[in-house]
Amino acid sequence: MNNNPIGIFDSGLGGLSVWKEVLTMLPNESTIYYGDSKNAPYGSKSKEEIIELSTAITDFLISKGCKIIIVACNTATAAAIKTLREKYNIPFIGMEPAVKPAAEKTITKNIGVIATEATLKGNHFKQTTEKYCQNVNVFTRAANGLVEIVEKNLIDEPETKTLLNKYITPLLEKNIDQLVLGCTHYPFLQTKIEEIIGNNVNIINPALAVVAQAKRVLENNQLNTNLEKATHKLYTSGKIENMICVVNQISTNLNIEIKPIL
Repeated sequence: MNNNPIGIFDSGLGGLSVWKEVLTMLPNESTIYYGDSKNAPYGSKSKEEIIELSTAITDFLISKGCKIIIVACNTATAAAIKTLREKYNIPFIGMEPAVKPAAEKTITKNIGVIATEATLKGNHFKQTTEKYCQNVNVFTRAANGLVEIVEKNLIDEPETKTLLNKYITPLLEKNIDQLVLGCTHYPFLQTKIEEIIGNNVNIINPALAVVAQAKRVLENNQLNTNLEKATHKLYTSGKIENMICVVNQISTNLNIEIKPIL
């Protein structure tokens, strides 16, 4: 199992922000990524639909020999990871609502969270917030439409900044000093977000902590011992050219194969 790949999946291309951190923190590990862009966004789907989609993707990744699976989607984590852990006998690493580090860092005692509606309504977000934010005000915005912007590669369109302003400005008015990105698609919008928030608000991307947890799990006798160059196979159920565009922004120097899901 040591030399088997790490499996990663998301509702689309957003999980590539997590895959990017895997490349940095676990450079010897091969990966298989599944982006379900055809069915994005997951945030508007029922829990049952998300479990069904996540189970089918997990079956695919396990058939490819993955030794661990990172559910690189906040919505899928909230809806399906408990079911996946009960059904399959391999480790699953899910996305965490990064309100804990935000609560630890805030000075104003006001933090903002942008996420999908499903993530914000999920029990995991509620429980995490209740546990770590007892003395902190948590202001949330369901940022509908941002996933689609990343999926369609519309980041540089004027409408994107208009939509970001709609979601972020009300949070800034609450005197937040921490902004949690509660969806793996949102780091691809970080430059645009920084233009709005300036230097007084810290952006928290949970991907680093998630990949660090995956590394800790793999250090229990599952790290890759093969000295050959890692390989990376990326699959998408959407338009392959959209995935190629995002991947090229991350790295063009690796052994990467991108394939459509037929």
